[in-house]
Amino acid sequence: MRKLLLSLLFISTIASAQQTEKFNGLNMNMGNLYRLSDAKTRSISPENLTGEPGKGGMATLENGSAKNAARELGQGWKVNPFVVIKPGETFTLAEITGPGAIQHIWMTPTGNWRYSIIRFYWDDETEPSVEVPVGDFFGAGWGSYSHMNSLAVTINPGSAFNCYWVMPFRKKCKITMTNMNTENMSLYYQVDYTLTTVPDDAAYFHAQFRRSNKVKDGVCTLIDSIKGKGHYVGTYMAWGVHNNGWWGEGEIKFYMDGDTKFPTINGTGTEDYFCGSYDFDTRKKNAAGVDVVDYTEFSTAYAGLHQVIDGDGHYNVMQRFGMYRWHIMDPIRFEKNLKITIQDLGWRSGGRYLVQASDISSVIFWYQAEPHNTFPKLPSKNELEIN
Repeated sequence: MRKLLLSLLFISTIASAQQTEKFNGLNMNMGNLYRLSDAKTRSISPENLTGEPGKGGMATLENGSAKNAARELGQGWKVNPFVVIKPGETFTLAEITGPGAIQHIWMTPTGNWRYSIIRFYWDDETEPSVEVPVGDFFGAGWGSYSHMNSLAVTINPGSAFNCYWVMPFRKKCKITMTNMNTENMSLYYQVDYTLTTVPDDAAYFHAQFRRSNKVKDGVCTLIDSIKGKGHYVGTYMAWGVHNNGWWGEGEIKFYMDGDTKFPTINGTGTEDYFCGSYDFDTRKKNAAGVDVVDYTEFSTAYAGLHQVIDGDGHYNVMQRFGMYRWHIMDPIRFEKNLKITIQDLGWRSGGRYLVQASDISSVIFWYQAEPHNTFPKLPSKNELEIN
């Protein structure tokens, strides 16, 4: 009886603690939307560059990017809805004093998305934790619109980029955009964040871009420089094929925490890793009733082949694909280090594998405790160019 009473007391104490624990406004989901919090909601856009309370829509006509359109209406009437970033210029989109977390980013940039580089800096670091061409960061590495409807990233008509990665910071957050192009770019954007307490075990968001064009010796290294403790949460890949035939037989491999020749996690094929199967093909009947096998685009919460670009037979002759895989429900955790490779493998005659030389760009997303390893130097403008 005494043991039963002690057990009931323990359960009651835990339940009471859970009920009185303050909700910090993070980890949002349908199950906790009803909970009140002392977290402070803020948002930065060209109409409020600091996110301060009561400071939105204050731009005057002489300083506004849309001053001509607003000339008959004046202050408060969409005077400065976008910024212009000149060639070679780096513009600070947001600078926030924490603690807090970014919860959503929306933007629609003009120009060449490969030549616009977005960077994130956490706390007092001088080297970025995110350094990626803006198109690739949002799943549009080929520079053209293709709808994506995933939990972490969406691309909506006409060129609306959205991400919902939660990005906590303790002291400070800084986001910049660099225009590598030779023309001005216009950028509409909004950074939605909350100022609140951050858990002690919260890691920092990271993303790194790589491009291999052409892949050498049939193995593409997606990342090999992660050091520290953290968890890998996703991949976006823009894959261009230089040869005929099915191109996605290659296996993805995760070398972690001291793996050398052989990895801990070894996939079974490219389309398998992106949660598809059998070449992403489905058999359909055309208007004449004849079976036709073709790629089937799909976009789901956690994985997709959301973009298929067929060569037009003239200047754009290459087949190109956009794919993503988010490890939201199944993060890959590492204690010391992580390296990821994928084989560039197709088919040749006689049922033999073909080692290819594809054009593969990738963005790797992960969380880790700081400090992080220095990123490799970002490719030059010529090396970034889609060709």
